[in-house]
Amino acid sequence: MENKWILLVEDNADDEELTRRALKKNKILNELVVARDGAEALHYLLGSDNHDGHTVRNSPAVILLDLKLPKIDGLEVLRQLRENEKTACIPVVILTSSKEEQDIANAYKSGCNSYIRKPVDFLQFNDAVQSLGLYWLMLNEVPE
Repeated sequence: MENKWILLVEDNADDEELTRRALKKNKILNELVVARDGAEALHYLLGSDNHDGHTVRNSPAVILLDLKLPKIDGLEVLRQLRENEKTACIPVVILTSSKEEQDIANAYKSGCNSYIRKPVDFLQFNDAVQSLGLYWLMLNEVPE
């Protein structure tokens, strides 16, 4: 069975650490790769075979994508992923603090699989990560 890794696209160091803590607390031990802006995420997934010492490998089991990102915003990252045959079927979960109805609508129109608002409270966030891990890493099936 291939390694199921997670790509977190997040520019906020506190939210990154919160995600790491919640994954660890829920015993989700999958490798977490972090891209700190939209351009880095696209380069990692769509770019050449070598990114700063990382080689392109199998696709992540799931991408956790923030909307408000520097360089290229999350919706544009999502659109480009969906337009590329190599990344079109990778599950993308929008994980953002935005509560704007327009952001939710645009995310689904652009092809996200799920939209989760980041709770400010760690216990709520922990519960969300536990459910996310169970569904996207254990139950969900994607094409090879």
